[in-house]
Amino acid sequence: MRIFHCKNIDILLKRLWHNYFKYPIDTLSDYWPNTYKEIREYFFNCKWYEVYDFIEFIANNYPDVYNEVNPKFIDFCNSVLERELSAYRFVGGKIIQITSEVEVSEIEEALEASKPLKAVNAHLKTALDLLANRKSPDYRNSIKEAISAVEAICNLITKEKKATLGQALKKIDDKVGLHPALKNAFSNLYGYTSDAEGIRHALLDEPNLTFEDIKFMLVSCSAFINYLISKASKAGIEI
Repeated sequence: MRIFHCKNIDILLKRLWHNYFKYPIDTLSDYWPNTYKEIREYFFNCKWYEVYDFIEFIANNYPDVYNEVNPKFIDFCNSVLERELSAYRFVGGKIIQITSEVEVSEIEEALEASKPLKAVNAHLKTALDLLANRKSPDYRNSIKEAISAVEAICNLITKEKKATLGQALKKIDDKVGLHPALKNAFSNLYGYTSDAEGIRHALLDEPNLTFEDIKFMLVSCSAFINYLISKASKAGIEI
């Protein structure tokens, strides 16, 4: 007897079965207690990072009419994570090791503001995805994607697709006006990611990067993107 009373739960279970557990869909039991028991046993016996993977999957796959993710579920999870002093929070639909509300806000604002700007948004999401891989986070390429997102917004503002970040910043300064210290700061960051020992260089060995490095870059790049979008809007520049 099938007793999945809610259509949304029925959809979620099928997605869990097929896309998360990688089980054949025809092995999903019609009898809810059996399915519930199996999922519960997995959840309370899986590895620590798989708990976050599971919760993250639920947030992104429980049907929500108006959003790509389920905001009520995310808000509830974040409140529990905060209460239990977890080092992780939902940010942009991903669970990552950032707890500062200001840092979370900067990243989520950049993700939202860049939705119409496909290249910028894609780089930001990829940076977040690479950081959110709890089993094997890719700090090197996450930083690369974060700085590439800044490069992409600069290219859109200057209308020059092939300009490097350094070249674009000089032209943006002429268009919207940048504080010299801010412009120099990002020019120096770009230099860090591009020099012989930097992130973008195709080294045989990975650079010695830490979580703190990528968190700084992701938050800084997100904040700078928010700043540039705002400045461009005030200057009447369509991007």
